[in-house]
Amino acid sequence: MKFFLDTADLAEIEEAASWGALGGVTTNPSLYARIGGKLDDFHAHIGRICEIVGPECPVSAESVAMTRDEIVADGLKLAAIAPNVVVKIPTMVEGLAATHTLAQQGVPVNMTLCFTVPQALLAARAGARYISPFVGRFDDISEDGLDQLANVVEAIGNYDFTANTVNGEKVEIIAASIRSANHVTQAALMGADIATVPFGVLKKMVQHPLTDRGLDAFMADWEKVQSA
Repeated sequence: MKFFLDTADLAEIEEAASWGALGGVTTNPSLYARIGGKLDDFHAHIGRICEIVGPECPVSAESVAMTRDEIVADGLKLAAIAPNVVVKIPTMVEGLAATHTLAQQGVPVNMTLCFTVPQALLAARAGARYISPFVGRFDDISEDGLDQLANVVEAIGNYDFTANTVNGEKVEIIAASIRSANHVTQAALMGADIATVPFGVLKKMVQHPLTDRGLDAFMADWEKVQSA
């Protein structure tokens, strides 16, 4: 499994990248607004993220246009920022049409706000490089988001969509709206390709009370060695 960071915060991205386990970044309008982002700095901000993570790490930048032609135009501008930009497009009719056009023009797409198997299948057929089923938002309405994610992973894995993607790549499933380390665990066990997680969840993935207890014991014993 690859780990993407779901944030627009440059400090969080720099710190996560220093760990050596970061495979990419996903952003959205809400995350950009959360850091006080300004409209006229958006493209430059995406460029800075791309520089931090390097050319091998995809960076998803979301279009906020609502019609297919506007999404395509917006997507081409976003893709021009850096070679590793992936255009993020919501799962909707206009988004499917725009995804198809952008894929034909060599622009990879991350189809977001995906909740069902039919949506995911349509996204893959349209040419999406990545599909982002949401887990936590299902949980918010008392439905099982992990169960829905498992269905998407299985359904997409049943078919070969390489003829639809930009360079014949495998469609990858990004487990999104991740709220806990257990969400990551379950997504990995079911075979999701990627988990995109907030920085807080990424830090919790490293932690365990037995690790902390063991470290405390090691350090206490080492102090005995030093004073012996």
